[in-house]
Amino acid sequence: MSGVQVGVIGGSGFYQIPGLSDIEEVQIETPFGPPSDSLVLGTLEGVRIAFLTRHGNGHRILPSEVPYRANMWALKRLGVERCFALNAVGSLREEIAPLDLVVPGQLIDHTQGRPDTFFGRGLVAHVGLDRPFCPQMSELLLTSAKALDSQVHRGGSYVAVEGPAFSTIAESQIYRSWGASVIGMTAMPEAKLAREAEICYAILALVTDYDVWQEDYAPVSGEMVIENLLRNFERARRVVTEAVRNLPSERECECGSALARALITSKTIVPDDVKRDLAPIIGRYMPAGTVE
Repeated sequence: MSGVQVGVIGGSGFYQIPGLSDIEEVQIETPFGPPSDSLVLGTLEGVRIAFLTRHGNGHRILPSEVPYRANMWALKRLGVERCFALNAVGSLREEIAPLDLVVPGQLIDHTQGRPDTFFGRGLVAHVGLDRPFCPQMSELLLTSAKALDSQVHRGGSYVAVEGPAFSTIAESQIYRSWGASVIGMTAMPEAKLAREAEICYAILALVTDYDVWQEDYAPVSGEMVIENLLRNFERARRVVTEAVRNLPSERECECGSALARALITSKTIVPDDVKRDLAPIIGRYMPAGTVE
């Protein structure tokens, strides 16, 4: 399982990555329960990657039920330092049309009650989330999409809602008034956990609909989402492949040191079981068994 460099999280309609070689399927136990599914390891453009379908094989897991902590812990355990996430979204802006791609720059968390941190149980950490997506990885996705002549939009805010039902018209109009560009159900707490795990994380959002605010279009439905995702699948696969092909050798962002100034609790009083459970994440700052 060594040598894995990149994680890819597939959302609705994205359950595999064609073109992988040297494929290996692994199951990883985590302190937060099992991940959404087994992880598929393979080589793409000479880079060893780990692919995980967010909703499980056959799309059986609701957005609120996704084991986000287990998924990110498992990727970190494999050695992943960079992660591309594919997310189905609705558009909240006229200029962002169905079948377009978006690489958002900001997040609005409107989810409710999802476990959203690795910390607690005697260990406090406060990571910075002013820029919730890795700027280097986001730029890579943008340039990759443009190189393939895809209609892609830079920046904007992704509002994450609880679901699984779609918005009311009143809610959709409120999100538009907030200045949000797209709406989805899975970017949070995934982005926050990636930052806590010091993983560079960026989203390639696949626009499937105009949510319910646009009177000239039919309101979003599950059937519409899947139909447009299938139409966008090949383009999204090509963008990810291009991004992996052009992956910089070094990380030039602050994601990889997000915990350096975030861990507040003295390592001398952090319970040993917490240190063990979070070893892949905090091990370089406070190894299990540390005594001072």
